[in-house]
Amino acid sequence: MSSDTSTSPTLPSYSSGVSSVPLLGDTIGANLRRTTAAAPDAEALVSCHQGLRFTYAQLDRAVDDLAAGLLDAGLAQGDRLGIWSPNRAEWVLVQYATARIGVILVTLNPAYRTSELEYALRQSGCRWVIAVQQFRDSDYRAMIESVRGGLPDLQRVVCFDTVEWDELAAAGQRLGHAAVHERESQLDPDDPINIQYTSGTTGFPKGATLTHHNILNNGYFVGARCNYTPADRVCVPVPFYHCFGMVMGNLGSSTHGACVVIPAPAFDPVATLRAVQDERCTSLYGVPTMFIAELDAPTFESFDLSSLRTGIMAGSPCPVEVMKQVVERMHMHDVTICYGMTETSPVSTQTNDTDTLDQRVGTVGSVHPHVEVKVIDPATGRTVPRGAPGELCTRGYSVMQGYWNDPERTADAIDRAGWMHTGDLAVMDDLGYLNIVGRSKDMIIRGGENVYPREIEEFLYTHPAVSNVQVVGLPDRKYGEEIAAFVKRAPNADVTDEDIREFCRGRIAHFKVPRYVLFVDEFPMTVTGKIQKYKLRDLGMQHFDIDAPAATA
Repeated sequence: MSSDTSTSPTLPSYSSGVSSVPLLGDTIGANLRRTTAAAPDAEALVSCHQGLRFTYAQLDRAVDDLAAGLLDAGLAQGDRLGIWSPNRAEWVLVQYATARIGVILVTLNPAYRTSELEYALRQSGCRWVIAVQQFRDSDYRAMIESVRGGLPDLQRVVCFDTVEWDELAAAGQRLGHAAVHERESQLDPDDPINIQYTSGTTGFPKGATLTHHNILNNGYFVGARCNYTPADRVCVPVPFYHCFGMVMGNLGSSTHGACVVIPAPAFDPVATLRAVQDERCTSLYGVPTMFIAELDAPTFESFDLSSLRTGIMAGSPCPVEVMKQVVERMHMHDVTICYGMTETSPVSTQTNDTDTLDQRVGTVGSVHPHVEVKVIDPATGRTVPRGAPGELCTRGYSVMQGYWNDPERTADAIDRAGWMHTGDLAVMDDLGYLNIVGRSKDMIIRGGENVYPREIEEFLYTHPAVSNVQVVGLPDRKYGEEIAAFVKRAPNADVTDEDIREFCRGRIAHFKVPRYVLFVDEFPMTVTGKIQKYKLRDLGMQHFDIDAPAATA
């Protein structure tokens, strides 16, 4: 008999999160009660700009008081209530109170204006809206009133800092909590409890519908990878309306008995640094642009950040050089990188504090417990070998129920086997760690060569005069697309477009060298810090006087 000399087949780009820690079977309200029973006097919530503090016992009581008011006002299980406000302590009360009585919280982007607001409220069928009256130059109450005529489902609007809100929030002191407990006993962890509208970098946003089971477990396992305990204090400058704030921040903390610290109503780098110092925060969250702004703050060196040990950088690809500075200059030696999307509650992969430095700065980590990930060829749907790029897909407890009242777009995103197609391009290495190389739609095809913008961005981050950089493709008659780099200079740096190109020559492939370089002060972005590359393309085409390509049949 001849011996078999064949080699083992290449491993597929598939990984599943094996875990000895079971999923939580609680509702959000019940889980908060468990945490409160375990540590009633531990601090749960601090709002620096409001001067407010809550222990877990005080938070739990305030949540019951508000929930009693909402019930008494006639809100039924499954009704939708919109919240439209920047970060504040009352936002957290509304989050837990609605969850406790089965009212679906619709989180509205504070940057919305009337067209987007009307769309989200109408599409979700909100009966109530709770909102801030005014913030900066925006009159939220006036904007709601201007669209109210087109919202037949909207019955009541309550604004913070009014007598109406005070009475609602204190209703439980008058009514008691028996009705709240009765409603809570009827809830199921698989009930939808949150509609989060995607940030809408293109087109109208879609309402990702998430359950107690989705977001409670995701927050819990995010916090577990950060090794949270009741001794931790988590600074959350990211917006609550987004999963990063309300799931990874609020639920990630409350499931472990940690404390949430709100530095300001909206992101302010100096206020964030001051909150970390004054509240002795052990963890700090942010998207890359936030960490860059903190590191670039003129007064950065004056703050004592020695209490920090961990945190999360997520929301968009995290530049390696920025990550290294966060570790070295901000003392966040155990900082983790998370990858996910609203539709997956949001986190699918995360680094560990036990990972090597290269893994923690060069990947988005390994698969989360109880979650599956794979990388496929978008053209065939087949799983690619490890080391090959393709579209990342996720399956598991974290995948949303679907887009609210939108079965067609739900079917486009979640296939028949339950896989959520993320639209992100990724590579899985031999150990199962993932690297996000870009968005499918952001990939540049120049003269037949596939170019991944993030590869060029990571290279340009190593230039000492570059604080931030984004790369996009601009139309070109000869090559189809050409490389354009939008560069934000480091403070006091003096660099020209030719300096940038010269830095690239001989160090990266010639077809990756940017033909166009444009210096900018800021990048167009969503409120969550995701840079809107389609707006950069428009800016580049206008600045360099490039015509849009002719349509083809």
